[in-house]
Parts: sequence; C-alpha cells; structure tokens
Amino acid sequence: MQYFAVHYTYVDDAELIARHRPDHRAFLSGLTDKGLIAGGAYPDATPPSALLVFKAESAETVSELLTGDPFRSNDVLADVRIVHWTPVIGIFAE
Repeated sequence: MQYFAVHYTYVDDAELIARHRPDHRAFLSGLTDKGLIAGGAYPDATPPSALLVFKAESAETVSELLTGDPFRSNDVLADVRIVHWTPVIGIFAE
C-alpha cells in the first residue's frame, strides 16, 4: 500500500460549496474503511481548497473511490490532483 495526497480546488462559489458540503462530508465519511486517512479544507486558501490523504494500491484506485463524490457530480471542483506521497518522518513513515 502507498500513500496519496489528493488536492481539491473548489470553484469560487461559496453558496454552491455550502449547499453540497453535507453530502460531500457524508460521502467522505464512507471512505474511511476504504483507505481515507484524513481530510480537511485549507482554512485560509485562495482559491478555496482541501487535502485528502489516502492509503491505497494506486492513484487509479483513489480516483475510482472519488468518482461518487457529490462535489464532483455537482461541479464544485475546479481541479483535482492525486499525487503519490512517501512520508519519511512521523506517524505515516514506514
């Protein structure tokens, strides 16, 4: 298993984000048993954005897990980047 950082960048529409946030968070909560380790918004970021950390077999696996995200289906996401991450210090280091 490998670690992956998922960087979400949201559209600049606070109302749209707020409208779909409850469903988005419920969806992500359902991924904790499928490899989602942590997630959260960057509170002061411009444009609004967030980070998700997964432990999974591949970037493709992570991408497939995220296809059902309500933020994706409701055009809340301006950009999604999935990056392989190799922690060398701290609780995730192996």
